[in-house]
Amino acid sequence: MSKLSGKVAVITGANSGIGFAAAKQFADEGAKVFITGRRQAELDKSAAAIGSAATAVRTDVTKLADLDTLYAQVEAEAGKIDVLMLNAAFAEFVPVGEITEEHYEATFNTNVRAIIFGLQKALPLLSRGASVIITGSIAGFSGIPNFSVYGATKGALRAFVRSAIVDLKDRGIRINVLSPGHTSTPALDRLVPVEFQEAALTSTVPSGRLGTPEDMAKAALYLASDDSSYVNGAELVVDGGVKQI
Repeated sequence: MSKLSGKVAVITGANSGIGFAAAKQFADEGAKVFITGRRQAELDKSAAAIGSAATAVRTDVTKLADLDTLYAQVEAEAGKIDVLMLNAAFAEFVPVGEITEEHYEATFNTNVRAIIFGLQKALPLLSRGASVIITGSIAGFSGIPNFSVYGATKGALRAFVRSAIVDLKDRGIRINVLSPGHTSTPALDRLVPVEFQEAALTSTVPSGRLGTPEDMAKAALYLASDDSSYVNGAELVVDGGVKQI
């Protein structure tokens, strides 16, 4: 039997990269998936690539009204959420000394505020024993130049999860953090041009390569499924060993 047969999953930031790969993996394992993104055309293309199990809902996760609209559609079409993957994120390099209010607000609004309210607003739909997966980053526990605000947001999420699991223990809702290392995605290509990735990133990874979205999707499937039924409040680091040495 498929690991997510009959389950309903919602994945934010699933236009491309890790979110898209996770949505495809979940759908392949039997889940009905609702995917979100801000760009409708790209979102529709992603849903078509996943197949009939996917429903695209254009959502700006920083707007609480958009989250309300998302969950209203999920309720109308599926009636529940078994897996919630809060994956949408914002990242840009800005060194200390050049941090602006705009950079701070864009980063924290997407990476922290949207996660907290994305979970809170989903609570009425989360089934007993639901799995919540929050996409973190190795930047949340290891310093990366020019990435201090981004790292602060990911560290905040890790702290949030530790207390949230206590608040929700009576409902049996599990919340875990999936923290990727250097992963080959369009978002990474925007931060580090492909021609510099070997020198800057790949050479530092003991596994000898960048991670792929599919690597992260397999880890997300573990956290989403009953295979991890006794894993709660944990951080699963998937980084090829780069931060373990």
